[in-house]
Amino acid sequence: IYENRRFDELAQNHEVLAIVPFITNLDLEQRANPNELKELAKKEGYAVQNALETYFSRRKKRKKFNVDFQNIEDTNAILSQNNISYDNLDIYTTKQLCEVLKVDGIISGTLSLNILLSEGVPTNFSFLDYFSGDADYGRIGVKVSDGDSGKLLWKYEKAITKKTGKNTVELIDKMMKLASRKFPYDKEKKRRNKN
Repeated sequence: IYENRRFDELAQNHEVLAIVPFITNLDLEQRANPNELKELAKKEGYAVQNALETYFSRRKKRKKFNVDFQNIEDTNAILSQNNISYDNLDIYTTKQLCEVLKVDGIISGTLSLNILLSEGVPTNFSFLDYFSGDADYGRIGVKVSDGDSGKLLWKYEKAITKKTGKNTVELIDKMMKLASRKFPYDKEKKRRNKN
């Protein structure tokens, strides 16, 4: 986990963050044609965006983050109205996206997969797979960037394995639970650090 040492200073006025679809790279064994792969990658990217929103809204009720999260339907609609799609999302800077979405920061990320996580992880595996490392399905990286400066504030990367979760929602849930102790907008964390 990386956290910008100027995090508190850069994020002190943050009120709303937007979660954008994750840029996905698929390497599937059953070779789909390029158009199919593009559509499948897009589906995975939106599935992670959706799972993150679910995670944050559940935690927000209980944990009281000191920021709000823009509704992803609003995020996607505003992006679409500004001709920003999944296919060209990566050519825009954090500052540009924050201006368009009228938010203080962006939660974005990358996903590299050799399976379709949104459809669930195959459960027929042997313990040999487990120990030999053949149960590796890819990597996920989540990052938070500041809208004003465009700087990276926080980043967390994790390998995706059979132990990580059965599908996108479970993966994000488990992964963010591990990361949440260090998630910089967590009020509890801030309180612990002050004491």
